[in-house]
Amino acid sequence: MALYAKVDVDTCIGCGNCEAIAPDIFDLDEEGLAFVKLDDNQGVTPIPEDQVEGLKEAADECPTSSIVLEEHPLKD
Repeated sequence: MALYAKVDVDTCIGCGNCEAIAPDIFDLDEEGLAFVKLDDNQGVTPIPEDQVEGLKEAADECPTSSIVLEEHPLKD
């Protein structure tokens, strides 16, 4: 089962938890907000299977629940 991820930048506070937990998936932009590196936060690229555990942990640890996970590509 593929998982797709996107950060809701409207609710992200830039705490950096996601980047610390899953640095291969997340980074912070110039404004200090998190984004998914794999597809520039578009939510259309499946997360590699070997990174799903870190992805789920990062989503669980996000204090604002800004990490959106779906089993299908995300669209605006």
